Amino acid sequence: MSQRKRYSTEFKREAVNLTRQPGASVSQIARDIGVNANQLWRWRRELEGAGTKAFAGNGVARDQEVLALRRELAKVKKERDFLRDAAAFFAKESS
Repeated sequence: MSQRKRYSTEFKREAVNLTRQPGASVSQIARDIGVNANQLWRWRRELEGAGTKAFAGNGVARDQEVLALRRELAKVKKERDFLRDAAAFFAKESS
């Protein structure tokens, strides 16, 4: 089973802006950018209804994700340093 495609907020806003240009056809733009025309209409309705709060999503906030990644990086660096020191110690012992 294939995974659902996820589009960024910027992509959605830009796609909706393309539909508002004179002479633009929603179905043609949808084909050009590779999304379903119904999906593009839904994005357009959501942007018109919610304005700047449109496309909020339900994932982890970017700041929280960055913080979690920094914690993980610090942990991995400690592990790397420990293993490097242990390898140096055992190399010294064997010679």
